[in-house]
Amino acid sequence: MPATLTATPAAIDLLERLSADRGPLEIFQSGGCCDGTSPICLQRGELLTGANDLLLGELAGASFYVDREQYDRWGRPSFLIDVGAGPAQGFSLSLPDAHLVTRTPSAAGE
Repeated sequence: MPATLTATPAAIDLLERLSADRGPLEIFQSGGCCDGTSPICLQRGELLTGANDLLLGELAGASFYVDREQYDRWGRPSFLIDVGAGPAQGFSLSLPDAHLVTRTPSAAGE
């Protein structure tokens, strides 16, 4: 069975750069509101976690959460965190030239 949470080297590099500038980070996998299904990267503690937030793992020291019920509805997919060009379009921390995106292994060709 493939890993539930993985990241490309580019995503790890982006997280390390953001963390060096902003401090500890957390990532919340959006379920479709505001940012579509984009991962939302925030400074740790900026968004309080709740009882329904499922910790899937860590990427470059950043905790990665998904809504437990949404995760079940989606069929418990694996997530591949990658980088897209340009800044994030929503609330997520990003750099002027790069932001995090979520891919599923099937969409990534794995």
